[in-house]
Amino acid sequence: MGRRHRRPERSYRRFAVVAVAVMALASLFGAVALAGPEARSSFGLGTAATPYPPVPMPALRPLTPTAPVPSTAGITEALTSQLDAPELGEVTGVVMDSAAPGGVAPIWERDGDRPMVPGSTTKLLTAAAALLTMNPTDRLATRVVPGPTPDSVVLVGSGDPSLTALPDGKNGLYPEPARIDDLAEQVKKAVGRPITTVYTDTSLWAGPAQAPGWGPTDVADGYVAPMSPLMLDGGRTDPEQQDGPRSDDPARAAGRALAAALGASEVREGAAAANAPVLGSVSSPPIASLVEYMLTASDNVTAEAMARQVAVSKEGEASFTGAAKAVTEALVQAGYDVSGLTLADGSGLSRDNLIPARVLGAVLASAAAQSDSPTDVQFLRPILTGLPVAGGGGTLAERFGDARSVAGRGVVRAKTGTLSGASSLAGVVTDVDGRLLVFALLSNGTSPADARPALDRVAATLSRCGCRG
Repeated sequence: MGRRHRRPERSYRRFAVVAVAVMALASLFGAVALAGPEARSSFGLGTAATPYPPVPMPALRPLTPTAPVPSTAGITEALTSQLDAPELGEVTGVVMDSAAPGGVAPIWERDGDRPMVPGSTTKLLTAAAALLTMNPTDRLATRVVPGPTPDSVVLVGSGDPSLTALPDGKNGLYPEPARIDDLAEQVKKAVGRPITTVYTDTSLWAGPAQAPGWGPTDVADGYVAPMSPLMLDGGRTDPEQQDGPRSDDPARAAGRALAAALGASEVREGAAAANAPVLGSVSSPPIASLVEYMLTASDNVTAEAMARQVAVSKEGEASFTGAAKAVTEALVQAGYDVSGLTLADGSGLSRDNLIPARVLGAVLASAAAQSDSPTDVQFLRPILTGLPVAGGGGTLAERFGDARSVAGRGVVRAKTGTLSGASSLAGVVTDVDGRLLVFALLSNGTSPADARPALDRVAATLSRCGCRG
């Protein structure tokens, strides 16, 4: 198998839309049944109304606040034989109670403080840092300002990966994307004269376009784009393909799109003048929506953009090094113990990342913690809503399918992580007693083809085990 083991994933948002559509169709067919010939003939004539069908019983029960908490001995007994399986190689992990005071003491752990190569579960830390640093309703504004000559403008990158040249009404992968066409219309109205040159300003970010520890073919294979604060559809040449071909110069591709919309003939690099008036501006989806999409689809470009934005918000250098520092500082300032944490990027593509399971578990426990008050603002909640659902959507859509893991479908929500020789799974699971548990599992030294099904089985075991022995 190659260095990466991934395939284009279906978005959980798309799954949710399909689910809603199915329910809507079911309601529609129910209405048609009630409005058959006999029912219609009695409408408005004073005859007995057709009785409504019985109230449906929910398949998923609400969480039970008084549900018993699993014991260390019970979890150890349930998981040890699975964790010792050769398919998992070297494995570490933690299990936590989401309702525990403080939320950080594991019920169970195996080498929880040991740093491991995490893969894309790194995105959980990037998500937490973004939500702790920025307002979840904030948006990233891509601007156009006057250029150095009357017939030129400057397109200023904001770090928004969603910007698209797709026409209104057609979306790629990002929710509520900012659009080049909207930007061009604003500029035309503001300028009122022909534009011949578009300059692209990428000065918001610094440093190399690729992180240390990335594979030499990661960009060519479509897992990520050269990082620039100005790009279309995450740098994709096909805006509807998750891990498809990427532009080797995303900023120039964005400049060309604006030039085409304005009728300009030339695209150049150039910085905007300080305090230049804004001729047009379009905004990204809210930070919370970008975080959800990043986790559901395991989108590497969005993760790197969010990490850089944390650095920008902290007035640090928006480079890979600066972003890693800013993300770590955000976690420390929020009270997390980051002992053993080493970050080289925000997405988890780098093999130089090392994360202890305890750190992942602590972040997830905060996101899943019960509110002290109905008016509490749960800043980390988008982490939970962005987690893929086992057997339902995102990067877990086609997992949890064998006889020993199928019990986890629908009750496990988790972020996946996959690199050659490294696999991870970290999220939440509801056990048979209605207790919401947090777990983080990291496997190194074995093939993901073997490790991923084994990790699914461990999570599924937690879903059907009261584990109070």
